[in-house]
Amino acid sequence: MKINYLLLFSVALGLIITFGPGKRAESVRIFDELKSKEGEVQNPSVVVQKISETHQSEGENLVDIQDINPNITLDIRYATANNFLNVKLYSVPRCLLRTSVAQKLSRVQEQLQPMGLGLKVFDCYRPLSVTRKMWEVLPDPRYVANPARGSRHNRGAAVDLTLIDAMGNELEMPTDFDDFSDRAARDYPGTDVSPQARQNSQLLESVMTQQGFIPLITEWWHFDAENWQDYPLLDISLEEINAG
Repeated sequence: MKINYLLLFSVALGLIITFGPGKRAESVRIFDELKSKEGEVQNPSVVVQKISETHQSEGENLVDIQDINPNITLDIRYATANNFLNVKLYSVPRCLLRTSVAQKLSRVQEQLQPMGLGLKVFDCYRPLSVTRKMWEVLPDPRYVANPARGSRHNRGAAVDLTLIDAMGNELEMPTDFDDFSDRAARDYPGTDVSPQARQNSQLLESVMTQQGFIPLITEWWHFDAENWQDYPLLDISLEEINAG
């Protein structure tokens, strides 16, 4: 098994050397996929299937973000057909997050308000069964988590969002939400993204990282909680969860 570890490390290191720093995120992703093939390297979380068990991770409940800060605007795309699957996946438009994650997001909103800005949320907690449906359509780990391993969304520890002005209008961003193109990447070098869109994206990243959120390199709208691994995967529908 030690030989396998060394082999995997060599492959990942070779990828980084070959492609250079600009491809580091892709190299890390490939290395993670290689590790997942080694049974002893994996450390999967247990999928929680009982509603009574959904509030037992580190003493943190799943809470509704609008109970924490009603000034945060919701546009839960998967509760509509306005998403990349063109199918309604949630029966209710709710943003559920772990307590500490929701509190940090509320602080981001509070920081933005004096600037005349606010947050609009596209997605928060996502049942694992929904991730499976997404994977069937788009089996690309850059944009959809492999359901065999689950995602940060399935833990209630990730959020997809954008910035809005005081009138509720979305600020210009490099792409729309769930635009799975190179332009959505934070390090996209192309000239077909306006300076204003880059500035807005950078502002969103700045205020989110100040509260400890981790930006995803391939999606300007996606942020993970820094302690996402502390929470188990869940596959409970949004309407079944009694947040609080």
